[in-house]
Amino acid sequence: MSEEKDYYKILGVEKNASADDIKKAYRKFAMKYHPDRNPGNKEAEEMFKKGSEAYEVLSDPDKRAQYDRFGAEGMRSQFGPGGFDFNRDFSHGADLDDILSSIFGGGGRRGGGGGGSIFDAFFGGGASERPESPNAPKRGEDIRYDIEVELEEILVGSKKSIAIPYEKDCPDCQGTGAAKGTKRETCKQCHGSGHISVSRGFFHMSQACPVCHGEGSIVATPCPTCRGIGRVKETAKISLHIPKGADTGTHLRLSGRGYGGVRGGPNGDLHVVLHVKEHDLFKRDGDDLIVDVPVPPDLATLGGPVSVPTPEGSATIKIAPGTSQGMSYRLRNKGCPMLNNRGTGDLIVRINIEIPTRLSTGQKAAMEAFRNASVDEERSYPKAKIFRDRIAAFAKLQDELRNAENK
Repeated sequence: MSEEKDYYKILGVEKNASADDIKKAYRKFAMKYHPDRNPGNKEAEEMFKKGSEAYEVLSDPDKRAQYDRFGAEGMRSQFGPGGFDFNRDFSHGADLDDILSSIFGGGGRRGGGGGGSIFDAFFGGGASERPESPNAPKRGEDIRYDIEVELEEILVGSKKSIAIPYEKDCPDCQGTGAAKGTKRETCKQCHGSGHISVSRGFFHMSQACPVCHGEGSIVATPCPTCRGIGRVKETAKISLHIPKGADTGTHLRLSGRGYGGVRGGPNGDLHVVLHVKEHDLFKRDGDDLIVDVPVPPDLATLGGPVSVPTPEGSATIKIAPGTSQGMSYRLRNKGCPMLNNRGTGDLIVRINIEIPTRLSTGQKAAMEAFRNASVDEERSYPKAKIFRDRIAAFAKLQDELRNAENK
């Protein structure tokens, strides 16, 4: 295998390199040899071609396996007699687009609003495709609107009125940007195509015209209402239905309520994303609701009825004698309604034993009498006994270990 076609050596990786190692190596390689970083350097240009060919083979499991078995000669069936061709063979354009974005910055698009990815621009991804006509209708952009809602609103469903800022065609110039009695003029730089051709070393790309910004025409006499932009900003009041069971992240799509289309294109959509506020009483766990109910220690000890809130009003549960802190009770179908009427979650009632902080003289005397009457603590407080037994076992083992160490 000649050094020229040793793809592993070209990228500087071992033959057992992982896919991630190969991608990292090619990123470093592209940063070093890219023609934009080496203007006029034919040697760097050729190295970049070799590295890109190597990456195309090694980043594809099937091609890599064939290369490992048959060497560079095995690539003829892949690339054909003419050898590697970016326009035809480079199937990993998305990877290269991401890598080259590191060189040029700003993500994977260039040339304002008139181009595709960097890969398309450099390697002719759109070479066989005609650029979109600058005068073609264009769909309006979508709008995302985030809104906070109360838990009560999603428990029963509700309607909200929201104000959405949006853009539409200027009513005075009908979106042309030209003042009344005038019209847009064909751009002399691009002759109305909206694109110009630019060469970078061995790359040839089409990018948006810098004079008309891809529009293909310019405004000589701007409309005074929109100042030549062709668009005006307004605020629309929209009635929004909040469905029962919605949760944070629930996405509501309102078709055609986004920005207005350009040159007769359809409007975009409005995407409303809900955020449910934290509630002072209930906590949400999926479709279940959790409520912490404070009870006095005498009720937890003796047991009895406890009033609890639910989304449908108050309900009464009976707690058992000896109920401990954190014990929970489940009320079926008393939780949060599910989206699309799929049912209702449960209500989880957690008992929170509240210790009194201010006692009257009589209460203090009663508590002292209760303490003095607790002669069988092991029976009344079994958890305390288990705790003391564990302390004793720990201390005993510590003593045994110390004695053994001192012998």
